[in-house]
Amino acid sequence: MSDKSMSASPLWLRALQFPLTRLVLLGGAVLLLMAVNNGFLEKFNDSPAISVAITIGMATLAVVLYSGFTRFVEQRPVFDLSLPGMGRELGMGLLIGASLYTVSVLVLMALGMYRIVGLNPWTFVIPAVAMALSSGLFEELIFRGILFRSVEDLCGSWISLIVSAAVFGLIHLHNPAATVLGAISISIEAGVLLAAAYMLTRRLWLSIGFHMSWNYVQSAIFSGAVSGNVAKPGLIRSNIKGPDILTGGVFGLESSAVAFVVCTATGIVLLVMAVRRGKIVPPIWKRAH
Repeated sequence: MSDKSMSASPLWLRALQFPLTRLVLLGGAVLLLMAVNNGFLEKFNDSPAISVAITIGMATLAVVLYSGFTRFVEQRPVFDLSLPGMGRELGMGLLIGASLYTVSVLVLMALGMYRIVGLNPWTFVIPAVAMALSSGLFEELIFRGILFRSVEDLCGSWISLIVSAAVFGLIHLHNPAATVLGAISISIEAGVLLAAAYMLTRRLWLSIGFHMSWNYVQSAIFSGAVSGNVAKPGLIRSNIKGPDILTGGVFGLESSAVAFVVCTATGIVLLVMAVRRGKIVPPIWKRAH
């Protein structure tokens, strides 16, 4: 909405359109839906098909809520979730996210710290689908679609990048085997990468693809711990030995120096592209009125 149209809106609508109101109301509602969905995932942990169906249903509800708030309260097009171009951006995100994790594993293999000892049945790749869908969809709606955008509307892209990345890392301290180093690593490597993907495209599909495929490949293919959660067997059975600074230890590969370099470098490339394409939003006090 333009400043002129906002000034013509009733006071109650302008209050709802204020970025911090969006953060509290919409962010709180989507966070609640994610919490409910996570509860269902724990309850139906042994029923992958049910878990996937519930996650799709709850995520659809979250998308509808997000789109409705954007269209009817903010009164702007829902560009960040529009369907034209979705397949290309989501597919690119899935491919790059999977590639980043695989490259990190290959580096550990080259260093002699990761050794494949066998394969499990292909059905072992199914249980992680619901987890990947849940984390990719809900967390990107909350941290990039709501938190990043709300802070950016007031403080600009750079401050929003710092805030959203820090919050994204800190929230992972609630995971079972969380470490401070792991939270810091996620803040920088994933926080920068995912925010940069949003800044570059101004849409959520690329970051959703990154997020889903990284988590899925980590768990379903390489049997790794996802951000301090308990590792579950996936397709590949492996033997990992080496210092935690390189392997990530109990937190998972996100806490390793290898993933830190690979993901942060990719995030920086996306940030440079965003800057060159003029996608950086200045803080509200520097915008022309």
